[in-house]
Amino acid sequence: MQINEPEKYQTATELEIIQQHLPIQDKLLLELGCGRAWMTRQLAERFQPRQIIATEVDTIQHGKNLLIDDLPNVTFTAGGAEAIDLEDNSVDVVIMLKSLHHVPLPLMGLALSEIARVLRPGGLAYISEPVYAGDFNEILRLFNDEKQVREAAFAAVQNSVAKNELLLVQQIFFNAPGSYRDFAEFDERMIQVTHTNHQIDEALYRRIRNAFNRHMGEDGAHFLKPSRVDLLQKPGS
Repeated sequence: MQINEPEKYQTATELEIIQQHLPIQDKLLLELGCGRAWMTRQLAERFQPRQIIATEVDTIQHGKNLLIDDLPNVTFTAGGAEAIDLEDNSVDVVIMLKSLHHVPLPLMGLALSEIARVLRPGGLAYISEPVYAGDFNEILRLFNDEKQVREAAFAAVQNSVAKNELLLVQQIFFNAPGSYRDFAEFDERMIQVTHTNHQIDEALYRRIRNAFNRHMGEDGAHFLKPSRVDLLQKPGS
């Protein structure tokens, strides 16, 4: 397993990668760390799973998610990946989209064990993580340097595979296009989040804004965000 393989990248959205590699239709899908539930909606509407259980540890965001009333096949629940409130062997597919590195570092291994526990034998885990590289990462690291936690998340996946708790099916590397109309949108989506207080003073805020604005064009700022998917499977059938 590799944390990054620059020569293997394709340009694709997360949804395109999911469509290519993950069977979801008519499956019971567990999404761990659903955030604002934007991807939850895409998964529910595009891929016709039987049911999605979407969890979020941020209680403020979870409260907002509970107000969503037009996704009848989605159930929103509160909780972290390290303590999944589901029975053994009960889930067809588990998805973590850029959320494993947000699990407290000492609990990342437990999160992988919990995923293996709730998956049915032969069930798939789709672990998508940002790669520590690229122009967007250079801006992000000014106020939220995730190098250590991203490396720890990868190490937790490696350890789970080494123990044969989960089997490696495939690694997929892709550059996902990302766009922002202006710095105000970047600020709202990346800085003014409810799950983290970034403690940014005025001088640092100016540095972040200036770094972002160097990428602004007439139609906004556009980035290619490198990501890695570790597609895993629970042993058995």
